[in-house]
Amino acid sequence: MQIHPGFPYPLYLVISEADCQGKDILYVAEQAILGGVDIIQLREKHASTSEFIEKALRLKEITEKHQIPLIINDNLKVAIEVNAFGIHVGNSDTPPTVIRDKWPDCSCLGYSIEYLEQLDNPETATADYLGISPVFVTDTKTDTVTEWGLAGIQQIRMHSDKPLIAIGHMNLQNIASVLQAGADAIAVVSAICAAADPQQAAYELKNKILIA
Repeated sequence: MQIHPGFPYPLYLVISEADCQGKDILYVAEQAILGGVDIIQLREKHASTSEFIEKALRLKEITEKHQIPLIINDNLKVAIEVNAFGIHVGNSDTPPTVIRDKWPDCSCLGYSIEYLEQLDNPETATADYLGISPVFVTDTKTDTVTEWGLAGIQQIRMHSDKPLIAIGHMNLQNIASVLQAGADAIAVVSAICAAADPQQAAYELKNKILIA
């Protein structure tokens, strides 16, 4: 694959304690990094802000050791407190324009696209990359609007030159077609977090991405 110059992180792990299904989240994260994950987003929708900060700081020790960027999902206070690399927000979260105002040092701001109409708004223009969510419906994210499919990625690619990160039931069987449709990176949850061997799972995904 060709690496997008604005987003050189083709394998993107979204991780939470719940998604690790009883395995230690820090173990899963480190194994995933060793297998080839390029960037990690910590998503803890049900944790208090103080719990979220504590988890993020522990995870950041590992990501910094391996020089992997850490993204925080949706919680601007946590992202600033732990000096994360960036933040990812959805359509109903804090808008990217507000984040830029409150956190000018943010290095990487991601924004989920759920409607085509979003491509023409100032929030999309402000974001560094766009999350195409979900490409295929998945059990790990139930609050979604549009199932984009390959045709949706192609459509968004025609309207935007921003990096596109595909998420939603990504696995070894479909990531090549997703990349060929126009995505620049693959975001996974269960394919690594729920795997018996997270390092091997990440290794296989990364190799598949690189030859796509």
